[in-house]
Amino acid sequence: MNNKIIPIISILFFFLLSCDNHNKENQLPTSSWKISTFENEGLNSAPFDDLLNEIENGVYGNVDQLLLIKNGKLVFDQSFENDYEKISKGKSGALGCGFSTCNDSTIFGDYNYYHPNWHPYYQNQKIHTLQSVTKSIASIMMGVAIKEGKISGTDVRVVDFFEDYDLSMLEESFKTATLENLLTMQLGMEWHEIDRPIDSTNTTGQLEASQDWIQFTLNQPMDTIPGTKWVYNSGASQLMSGIIKKATGLYIDEYAEKHLFTPLGIKNYYWKKTPAGYPDALGGLYLEVQDLAKIGYLMLNNGTWDEQQIISSEWVKRSVSKHVTFENEGGYGYQWWRDDEDGIEIWACHGFGGQYLLVFPKFKTIAVVNSWNIFDEETESILKGTKSAVIKSNSL
Repeated sequence: MNNKIIPIISILFFFLLSCDNHNKENQLPTSSWKISTFENEGLNSAPFDDLLNEIENGVYGNVDQLLLIKNGKLVFDQSFENDYEKISKGKSGALGCGFSTCNDSTIFGDYNYYHPNWHPYYQNQKIHTLQSVTKSIASIMMGVAIKEGKISGTDVRVVDFFEDYDLSMLEESFKTATLENLLTMQLGMEWHEIDRPIDSTNTTGQLEASQDWIQFTLNQPMDTIPGTKWVYNSGASQLMSGIIKKATGLYIDEYAEKHLFTPLGIKNYYWKKTPAGYPDALGGLYLEVQDLAKIGYLMLNNGTWDEQQIISSEWVKRSVSKHVTFENEGGYGYQWWRDDEDGIEIWACHGFGGQYLLVFPKFKTIAVVNSWNIFDEETESILKGTKSAVIKSNSL
């Protein structure tokens, strides 16, 4: 061989090896997250040590798992043992019936929030209830349907997707409501959820007791013009389940499996169904914590995954923008919260009982929390504690 060629071949080999290492370094966690450490990712571990100590001392109640991703790598993943048979025993009421408390705990079906067979883990699996984090993932599926051309845009009227329903009780003002209004919780509908206790006066409780959640929502009265007032409305979120079915021909769980879960490598999940057979888009999804982190990573990467554009970058931007601004630093986007703190932008998903997906774009950091604080104990806010720990750990 000509000796002059050897250096060129060596350089080429080194270049290819470097590219291969670079690709491995930046590969997406479709199969599993690459593991790293606080130190290697330039993080201060002390705030998480403090948070871990507080969790173990019961400051935040029933925390089940806490996870931290930095630069696309898993740096912290800690689960905690909570005996929900013991915790739930003797508890009964509007939310269900605890372990060994009722003669027949199955009367609530999948919606027995007190019984450990159904919550917070499903049938003793690793998948954890996400509750209203489901809304944010359903919103992603709306973005997928728009990207795929199944829905023309957010200016489409909501009513156009429900021509097969009884619209006799529909008020005229609702007929002007658009998907934009629905996604931003400005539907104009009278809905009492976060302003009422969990009892017979709570509209979402009434919805879950009904046989057809979509029809129940369409029957509700209006109290203002769409687009003028923010009201947290889980019934509006359930309408997304009907919209996806009408627009795509697939139920939202089938559509998510095809266009979201499979590309992201999410194999283990459960999605509750309503009595009418529609997936519960307001709170019915269960995922493993590391798979939920993938949803945050998809958003952090502007909707792309393995060179596939799952949702448009514009949809990501609009989803996490403050379409509604609250008195504090927070706001609301397309079924996503803005939980900004100390000038730090935070994209968030919230779920009943203490489910949180938090994305800190400035820090390239994702945090996930699974909890189950529904048993009326007084606890400190795990959301506040986690946000503080993440910000402090990134502030060396």
